[in-house]
Amino acid sequence: MEQQQPPAGPRWLAFAALIAGMLMGSSAQAAAFDVSDVETHGDWQVATLSAPGEAEGPRHFRAVESASYTDATLSVNATPGVCDMPWLEMRVRLDTLEQATPETRVLPAQLRVDDKTLQKSVVEFFTQPANNGFYVHFYLNDRARLLNDMRSGEQLFLGFDLGERDPWYMIFSMDGAGDAIDAALTRCRRATGI
Repeated sequence: MEQQQPPAGPRWLAFAALIAGMLMGSSAQAAAFDVSDVETHGDWQVATLSAPGEAEGPRHFRAVESASYTDATLSVNATPGVCDMPWLEMRVRLDTLEQATPETRVLPAQLRVDDKTLQKSVVEFFTQPANNGFYVHFYLNDRARLLNDMRSGEQLFLGFDLGERDPWYMIFSMDGAGDAIDAALTRCRRATGI
């Protein structure tokens, strides 16, 4: 399987600028974490994330794919206490730090692993002050099916409906996704005492 190459610089940056420019006010929060216990599984990694200097233990666990694009990551995240409710998130690195107040925009999206069932979703794009990224949270109707498809698939196709503008598509590798997702969920359950 060939690796997906990042889109041409100006087009990708134009997309990031477009989304950042489209955003409207929100209270969503992106936090900085200390990262530990990193393991590699193909194109994916699993890591334990904790708040800096916090002695309470892990904040959450992440399976992340950062091989397909140089400036974007896709992750499956789990938090102790609600390990059975992992969430899907994408982060795109911008060239500059955001200076404005937190902003958000909700848009429709579609996801498909290989030729499996197409899943429609709503996504929330948001930015944070003093952060060089914008984040995409996916609200899925069938999270369990998508995670199962990701575990055994080769590629995840994402499509974002930008209204009057052309839709935007991204492709992420699923090589190692199953092992990374399972490891993140196992770590979460252990932290919860399950």
